[in-house]
Amino acid sequence: MLDCGLDTTSVLQFLPLPLVHSPRLSKLPGWVSKDGTINLEKELKECAGRVFVDSQPEFCLPEKELLDLSTIDVILISNYHCMMALPYITEHTGFTGTVYATEPTLQIGRLLMEELVNFMERVPKAQSATCWKYKEIQRLLPGPLKDAVEVSTWKRCYSMQDVNSALSKVQLVGYSQKVELFGAVQVTPLSSGYSLGSSNWIIQSHYEKVSYVSGSSLLTTHPQPMDQSSLKNSDVLILTGLTQMPTANPDGMLGDFCSNLAMTIRAGGNVLVPCYSSGVIYDLLECLYQFIENANLGSTPFYFISPVANSSLEFSQIFAEWLCHNKQSKVYLPEPPFPHAELIQTNKLKHYPSIHGDFSSEFRQPCVVFTGHPSLRFGDVVHFMELWGKSSLNTIIFTEPDFSYLDALAPYQPLAMKCVYCPIDTRLNFHQVSKLLKEVQPLHVVCPEQYTQPPPAQSHRSDLMLELQPPPMPYRRCSVLGLPFRRRWERIQLLPELAKSLVPSEIKPGISVATVSAVLQSKDNKHTLQPVPKPPPLPPSKKRKRVVEEPPEVLAPKPLLSGAVPLEAFLAMLHKHGITEVKVEETADGHILHLQAEDTLIQLEEDGTHIVCDDNEPLRTALRDLVLRFLMKL
Repeated sequence: MLDCGLDTTSVLQFLPLPLVHSPRLSKLPGWVSKDGTINLEKELKECAGRVFVDSQPEFCLPEKELLDLSTIDVILISNYHCMMALPYITEHTGFTGTVYATEPTLQIGRLLMEELVNFMERVPKAQSATCWKYKEIQRLLPGPLKDAVEVSTWKRCYSMQDVNSALSKVQLVGYSQKVELFGAVQVTPLSSGYSLGSSNWIIQSHYEKVSYVSGSSLLTTHPQPMDQSSLKNSDVLILTGLTQMPTANPDGMLGDFCSNLAMTIRAGGNVLVPCYSSGVIYDLLECLYQFIENANLGSTPFYFISPVANSSLEFSQIFAEWLCHNKQSKVYLPEPPFPHAELIQTNKLKHYPSIHGDFSSEFRQPCVVFTGHPSLRFGDVVHFMELWGKSSLNTIIFTEPDFSYLDALAPYQPLAMKCVYCPIDTRLNFHQVSKLLKEVQPLHVVCPEQYTQPPPAQSHRSDLMLELQPPPMPYRRCSVLGLPFRRRWERIQLLPELAKSLVPSEIKPGISVATVSAVLQSKDNKHTLQPVPKPPPLPPSKKRKRVVEEPPEVLAPKPLLSGAVPLEAFLAMLHKHGITEVKVEETADGHILHLQAEDTLIQLEEDGTHIVCDDNEPLRTALRDLVLRFLMKL
């Protein structure tokens, strides 16, 4: 199984979970259908013309019905954003396999899961909404709720116990480390350049190679650069995780981010940045580090609020070998690879587990707050939306591309605060991917159907799709694809003592052939040729047996013959040996020679020679020896 990401966009259908009681949310009217037949006032609330589910937010899980998850042997994880559904897959499904991931992927993935669990558990909801999920009711609901997919499979968040149990099944691997799977294939993670420890995977046998490219980046950010050369010579390249924002240039977005932040602070407003606790935030802080000094914002406090803020900032400093080269070299100076260490030392950046406790006593405005969750449905960000949403001095800047910002803001409308959308997605865009594929030249490319056509909103933009020769094989949800290659060859090892006994003979200059008689042993998908075991000598028995069972003799194999018998030369040879009356007849496979005086037939064919004569053994052996003069023996 390649990755197991969690579709978190489903949480946009739910009301936010406020950390402190929100009179505004508690006064929202319940939803009743226009004709009054369906009354779901307890479950659905209406806000600014949109309907939301009033219940613990739920997630859309990976497809579980299509196959039996207990039959999966291995899950390969490409980055920490692609493993958020792991506890749903490995727990409660009978899964007994192994999960492979790099160390930063495991550790930061653990932080993100821990944060998610924390967000959910500190605001428990008493009731759980289920009636709206019935198919006949969902059909009649308004707007986005009606079109939500597979709502019956949506699940609440997992527990910390599930997280720990799931992550205990992870086996750590390093870049370019070859891992044998049951002797059948080898898997190898390669740096993908997108986030700390993010990987592309190669799955190969001795003669076939499949590459899985997911969430890769060619931009110079904090992780190790992408390893492209190892993707060459792939039979199939499975491509996914391209940028969600093909038209937004990350550098331009960082510029917009900084200038909007500065404008708001100068006007006396606060800036709210809903973000994940790892990833782009490291680049944002680095960019701000250089920007604050130049823009005279040195006195503005920056707050990073997350249950895992401290661990996230520390982890980024200790995973030195997973960073890009110039950050690695700082470690040996010794200097912290990221400048946020200095921001923390000089008290410009402060981090807190939540808004309760120390933060509330040290908080001063105007300020910049980085906090989660980017969906604006849970986490400390909900509190700041309620706190700052009513003033037009404040600004919220969206940097994460995973959620539509209009949908994220919907339950807070009407909103006075300014909203700026600067999605920063460093993953490959279509132009970069086309260049990459030209360089690595896979025989076949497999990708989601969406990549083979322009986005629906911009159907004229043919540059926002993959155009390849031969065209890529598209897949869509629940489609079953046969990959266009199959295993034709297996590699076999010869044991040294068997190899020693071989007698090669040269059949063409530079090409030698030897015959082998051996026992083939296949075990764990590995094949070895071993010498034929000699029969054990019989123990001398005291009782006289009437029939002594002799062990079967192992006969030396007859030599193999190769070559061809040329007709003219053979006739001349017969003539020399006194056989002159020969009638030659041509057949589909060769020639038949009729020796009339001797009443004998010789059939010369491409792959054999037959000598047919009645009761004349001396003649047959003489003819056989003449034929053998033209052939090579192995």
